[in-house]
Amino acid sequence: MTENRVLIAEDIWGPAFDTLAAEWPVHRDPALWRDPERLAAECARSAALVVRNRTTVDGSLLRSCPDLRIVARAGVGLDNIDLAAAEATATVVTVPLGANAVSVAEHALGLAIALARDTVRLDTETRNGSWNRTPGTELCGGVWGLLGAGATARACGRLATALGMRVLAYDPYIDREHPELRDITLAPLAEVTAASDVLSCHLPATGETTGLVDAGLLAGMRPGALLINLGRGEIFDEQALADALESGTIGGAALDVRATEPPSVGRLESAPNTILTPHIAGITAQSQDRILRILAEDIDAVLRGAAAGNAVGRHR
Repeated sequence: MTENRVLIAEDIWGPAFDTLAAEWPVHRDPALWRDPERLAAECARSAALVVRNRTTVDGSLLRSCPDLRIVARAGVGLDNIDLAAAEATATVVTVPLGANAVSVAEHALGLAIALARDTVRLDTETRNGSWNRTPGTELCGGVWGLLGAGATARACGRLATALGMRVLAYDPYIDREHPELRDITLAPLAEVTAASDVLSCHLPATGETTGLVDAGLLAGMRPGALLINLGRGEIFDEQALADALESGTIGGAALDVRATEPPSVGRLESAPNTILTPHIAGITAQSQDRILRILAEDIDAVLRGAAAGNAVGRHR
């Protein structure tokens, strides 16, 4: 093994990594995630692995790399990292939780306003010579519902509150005494769904959440309600969503994540009042700088024998 070698397996770089590279040997291969065999060979020679969301860090990879000490995830989801295997191999996993919360929240608010004012359709029509002054809908005074009450959801709730909306959230796991819930009311799923004018999803994909937003949940939404997915695509039944949009059961939807990425062109691509973005809610210049700074600091700490400040799981 190259002593304390840092391996970057995806297209990840920034000023914080320039600083890291001045202290430790860094090997960057943005396409490495595509080749599992070469990835395993490179990881076996490394003490740190940096990934985004395309690299599969499973038990087989971790067990084949006894000198790997830390996996740093440039983002907040952990779908591609086997935490149990990391704990079994005493590999630190560090995740900059909350570092992109503001970016995600601002994207959510922008999507909600665009849906409420039908901005995308009106822009297209106006560019084509139309001057169709149709009325939109105000969000102020309405209810914003959150599926999940983690960092991104709470940041979204703060913006919705500033807009003059009441905020409800469904999250059976969060501590009800959490200090950042002071302007957010926790409620059962059916109550949040039925009351929301805007419902945004911030959930991870788990056995309990996959397929949560199905035909039944959609049927329980308010007429004209807007649905936004910023969590994981697997949470939505996309065919049921297409049905709801085409029938007018809900007023509109904005999806930043999809069940398959990139998705094949299908019904959602032509559904009415639908906005689709390519999983970029958390990607801003500011959030990426924060994320990479946190990862670089944690990698440097672990390679020096100290604790990672943003580690998850038992090995911190």
